[in-house]
Amino acid sequence: MSRPEAMDRVVNLAKRRGLIFPSSEIYGGFRSTWDYGPLGVLLKRNVKEAWWRSMVQLRDDVVGLDAAILMAPKVWEASGHIATFTDPLVDCRSCQERFRADQLPASGACPKCGAKDSFTEARQFNLMFKTFVGPVEDDASVAYLRPETAQGIFVNFPAVQTTSRRKPPFGIAQIGKAFRNEITPGNFTFRTREFEQMELEFFVPPDEGNKWFEYWCAERLSWYTDLGIPENHLQLRRHAAEELSHYSAGTADVEYDYPWGWGELEGIANRTDFDLTQHAKFSGEDLTYFDPATDERYIPHVIEPSAGADRATLAFLLDAYSEEEVRGEQRVVLRLDPRLAPIKVAVLPLSKDERLSPVAHEVSDALRQGFMIDYDETRAIGRRYRRQDEVGTPYCVTIDFDTLDDRAVTVRERDSMNQDRVSLDKLVPYLSERLPR
Repeated sequence: MSRPEAMDRVVNLAKRRGLIFPSSEIYGGFRSTWDYGPLGVLLKRNVKEAWWRSMVQLRDDVVGLDAAILMAPKVWEASGHIATFTDPLVDCRSCQERFRADQLPASGACPKCGAKDSFTEARQFNLMFKTFVGPVEDDASVAYLRPETAQGIFVNFPAVQTTSRRKPPFGIAQIGKAFRNEITPGNFTFRTREFEQMELEFFVPPDEGNKWFEYWCAERLSWYTDLGIPENHLQLRRHAAEELSHYSAGTADVEYDYPWGWGELEGIANRTDFDLTQHAKFSGEDLTYFDPATDERYIPHVIEPSAGADRATLAFLLDAYSEEEVRGEQRVVLRLDPRLAPIKVAVLPLSKDERLSPVAHEVSDALRQGFMIDYDETRAIGRRYRRQDEVGTPYCVTIDFDTLDDRAVTVRERDSMNQDRVSLDKLVPYLSERLPR
């Protein structure tokens, strides 16, 4: 199966099994917007929780934040977004479609209609969504949907540093929605106008910037491999000098080998002291840090690992998808790391027989306290196993007629399909040992 074929099958599976739907589908959809269904919202939530656990819970040098989406317009003036957050836009004179000038094919042909040399001169297009706050739509009430979560962290730096009593090096982490009016969204959930970011701003003494930049490059790459993406599907691409943003002393992208080629999963940037310096200048507030140990005052430098929750979720889906033949039948399996799997355990009574139902619900009630479960009693047991395999459920627990006598159940593991007979009083610890947090 080729990589493009895998993409098509993952997209079809996502829609068919309630992972990801086109938004506003009953109205024909809406411009590359997507809704996460019952299983998709669990999967994406598990990706975000794995990030939060790694970046905040298991560390003593990072705290969390949830900043507002709407911020004072001056924030975006200070950050440079109003003046420079643009992409070069061209129109095709033949089909009237619009494209980013820096993403056109080398042939010069229109990606939609094929016309050559049909593009207008490039003009700069600001990617921020503009709105108005209050009942009057005038210049004084203009606001923007945030194009990144980072600025909410920067403007809260003094409040968080003081209240959390942290000293550099320390970080502030945030997960939240961001919005960019992309000219050419596409590739399913890879590039959309509404997306979710998982960002850390790590504040360090000025002379430690390079050390922490290298640390976070290695740390973030290992997060993806730890959750199951093979090393040969990932690369750390360091930006050449001409690619660097004006504020960056170094940037590297964690890239994944998507079906269409290498694409950015996460960017790690050494932003120096640019952001805090700008906000101090535009707000008039003192954003320096005084270190009593060295009797030194300085503006911290910032290392920023910025990941996309939607892109990461898509990468985990693509890498987990597999097909195999089992006893002459095709089996589709999502080999997700159990920490990411939407459903951890499926409870499957062998049949709808009323004698099995009380025990099956007893098992469900016991497992529900510690695991996200699914209860399924319809159709043949083999068909139900396949349904759970294709959404990545690590374990299936089957209640059969022997259960009524021996108070034990059959536990089936997804990848190997091996089965163990486990007594009911040992079922919870058995699964707890095999389902890591």
